[in-house]
Amino acid sequence: MSASILPTSIASPDAPIDERKFVVALARGLELLRAFRPGETLLGNRDFVERTGLPKATVNRLAYTLTVLGYLRFDDTFGKYALDAGVLSLGFALLSGNDTLELARPHMRSFAREVGAAVSLGCRDGLDMVYLETIRSETALTLGLASGSKLSMLTSSMGRAYLAVQTPDARAALIADLQKAAGPDGPALVTAAQREIDAFATERCCYSFRDWHDDVNAVAVPFREPRDGRWLVLSCSGPASSMGKEVFRERVAPLLKQLARRLGNTA
Repeated sequence: MSASILPTSIASPDAPIDERKFVVALARGLELLRAFRPGETLLGNRDFVERTGLPKATVNRLAYTLTVLGYLRFDDTFGKYALDAGVLSLGFALLSGNDTLELARPHMRSFAREVGAAVSLGCRDGLDMVYLETIRSETALTLGLASGSKLSMLTSSMGRAYLAVQTPDARAALIADLQKAAGPDGPALVTAAQREIDAFATERCCYSFRDWHDDVNAVAVPFREPRDGRWLVLSCSGPASSMGKEVFRERVAPLLKQLARRLGNTA
């Protein structure tokens, strides 16, 4: 089996892959859907080839199949593909059927009002963290990222917190993939992320001070979902110009840890 089909970025650290049961064609089709990034509406075959590393002929067949099944839609005007309703229905099923998310929403609203910032709940998606929900206070000035938005695992507090609670082997494999994907900036990004990951043992949270965005500070706390034990991450972000490091260390982080303990089992 080709190594490109089974990267650490897809494999779950809690469920080793049994290659006898793994359906390569299905994995390749899902990689096409994952190729879309936040804010992108149209991708062509060349985009799919570049982002997945799959041969053009394979991309053509997969895109056609996903179009027939209602997961992609071909735009004749631009000669490119857009995500279709089938993907939306899967996302809606995930969000509407998530008990933890339903439980978290009222607590997140209270937290956002009390702190005056944005609070988000997210989980891993490949080499990124994806937002399941974001709630902002009426006074929050930080960037508003909607459900489905993705953040780098290396530069975001949410991603660093997720990495911090993985087993050493799983974390090392993920970091290797992250460094490779980051290109020339990889070593510096890994070094910055590793400092926060190492500090988790005493801090029980991870920070990102202007690392993800020049005017955004953030803190994140991981917890295990009670129902199935997967790791989710709560994060709080605010403008660095008005919410400095001390605010996050002394006020925001303790409150976020309390919220995480209400929702699941913290590390």
